[in-house]
This record gives sequence, C-alpha cells and structure tokens, in this order.
Amino acid sequence: MSAPRFGVPEADAFTRTYWEAAAEGRLLIRRCGACGRAHHYPREFCPFCWSEDVAWERASGRAVLYTWSVVHRNDLPPFGERTPYVAAVVDLAEGPRMMTEVVQPGESGLRAGMELEVAFREGAPVFRPPG
Repeated sequence: MSAPRFGVPEADAFTRTYWEAAAEGRLLIRRCGACGRAHHYPREFCPFCWSEDVAWERASGRAVLYTWSVVHRNDLPPFGERTPYVAAVVDLAEGPRMMTEVVQPGESGLRAGMELEVAFREGAPVFRPPG
C-alpha cells in the first residue's frame, strides 16, 4: 500500500492527461479550436466561447509573476511542513493566468512582472526564477 500524495489532486478520467504530463515534466494547457484562446485550469469546454472543440497543448513553461503572498501558517498537510511558502498567481506566456507556488525566489526577492519558468515538485507544476 502506498502513502497518500498530499500535494497533487486525485486524477480523474479527464485530468489524468494533465497530471501524467506533469509527472513527466511537461506543463499542459487547453486551447480552443473555435476561438483560438488558451485556458487553464483544464476544462472540457472553452470558458470564453463555450465550444467543446478544445485540445491539450504543451505550454512553453514561461510565465510572469502577477501577484503573490508568503504563507507563514497552514495546518493542512503537506503545507504545514512547507511554511513559509509563496502562493502565487502567474500569467503564462500563452495567455492563461494560473495559481501556483513560487520556489527558490532567491536573494533579490519577488516583484510583479518578474519572469519565471516552470519546475515540477512531486508531480505538480511550480515556478521559479530562470536559471
């Protein structure tokens, strides 16, 4: 029997593709074939035009920091052992805005608009400064 994984949601038939790609170090988004817009979190329809003509697409992994908050207390596993951590919202290069965590912020600290790149921790996408 394996221990429960607390950082990654349980995959269902629809999200399995996303989580399997993340476990392999690939970030996926969905793009609408009707209006051409990308979106994240993954949905079976376009949240902009409601078309069901959506497909998985590999994202570049590039993003800019939109906003963040340093969390100093969280009693839910596994977050309690990770405090302090940086909960953030990033704008992916492909357009969608994504909730995530910023890791390895470095000595210079964080600033809105700073460039970030995707990294993966325990099968979940997180972001860090390039390099």
